[in-house]
Amino acid sequence: MNDQVRTSGQPVLELVDVGRHFLQGENQISILDGANFTLQTGETVALVAPSGTGKSTLLHLAGLLERPDEGDVIVDGEACGHLGDDRRTAIRRSEIGFVYQFHHLLPEFTALENIMMPQLITGLSKADAKERAAQLLDYMRIGHRADHRPSELSGGEQQRVAIARAVANAPLILLADEPTGNLDPETAGYVFEALDALVRQSGLSAVIATHNHDLASLMDRRVTLMDGKVVEV
Repeated sequence: MNDQVRTSGQPVLELVDVGRHFLQGENQISILDGANFTLQTGETVALVAPSGTGKSTLLHLAGLLERPDEGDVIVDGEACGHLGDDRRTAIRRSEIGFVYQFHHLLPEFTALENIMMPQLITGLSKADAKERAAQLLDYMRIGHRADHRPSELSGGEQQRVAIARAVANAPLILLADEPTGNLDPETAGYVFEALDALVRQSGLSAVIATHNHDLASLMDRRVTLMDGKVVEV
């Protein structure tokens, strides 16, 4: 796998005075309130915070799946908080990869086909998409499982396929929400090791939400959420 390592003089991701609020009856609940966060090129950041503090909300905002009520989200220098849906979708497709706690693989397709799918959507030829998907599966050490459907894979194998799919289009940013949360400790460690190696080899910038402090300690920086703000640990 020969991704070109990208370099830039500006952060790849910025949250600037971001607020996100929800109504509960007549009361406003602030999940994020004036939150600021910066992710540099090639940096890996662990987001470590208890459940219910807004980790998923922060990742959804960073990934342009939600809009901030205040402030802005800047991806590779472009202010995205108030862009139209078409442009936000285009940025997500080309610049951002997602990994969730559950793999969300398409059950009717093989591991190889699941990784080919996002590449075909962007217009890559079938031959090129297949070649890159095979390279990613080999890199994740599951090339021998290429023709197996998700139901025929172990939990760790499914999650490694999901990680490969997330980086198939060589995004700038990888956002992962508890990517090893459904796995036993030994499998979680192996999957995280593979994820960390892939991120660093390809020059990705990554934000990974995790409860596992041992895994978080392997990353460049650790942050948490406190009173609606992002705080360095």
